[in-house]
Amino acid sequence: MPLVKSGKISGDAFVHIADDAPIPGDGAIMIPAARFLDDAELLSRRNAPTGVIWPNNRAIEDLVPYLDRLAAVALVFPSFRDGRAYSQARLLRERHGFRGELRATGQVLRDQFVFMLRAGFDAFEVKKESDAEAFATAAKRYSVFYQPTGDGRVTALHRRMQLRHSESAEQ
Repeated sequence: MPLVKSGKISGDAFVHIADDAPIPGDGAIMIPAARFLDDAELLSRRNAPTGVIWPNNRAIEDLVPYLDRLAAVALVFPSFRDGRAYSQARLLRERHGFRGELRATGQVLRDQFVFMLRAGFDAFEVKKESDAEAFATAAKRYSVFYQPTGDGRVTALHRRMQLRHSESAEQ
């Protein structure tokens, strides 16, 4: 499954670990939420990057105590009509200050890619290579937005205000 990261098709550094598979001592791993929470303290102290696959029907607050020790959080879109992972992404970025990789997984569709970027996602697991190429293109398509969100971009209004402020300072 292709991974799009930073607007480019990328290799996945994380190995997905099944519920019953042994945890390797080294290397980046991505582990299901239930298994992570069963032994969160031990897993979050690994000497290698650890990520968690977090379902959209689970409270983000359960994950918050471990955010500073996680390299990645993969939020699940079980259906393209189910937008709860958007809310989770914004909470992680804006309220809880998560700066690690925020990955969209599941039903990640090309027409929702820009919205996912705006919510704070920076990595996307896609089904087809052609979708990965379309996502990489979409990331570069839009540069100005009206709504403030978790991606840290300056809004159109703030850009205009900055421009006016710098113009009035020059006079």
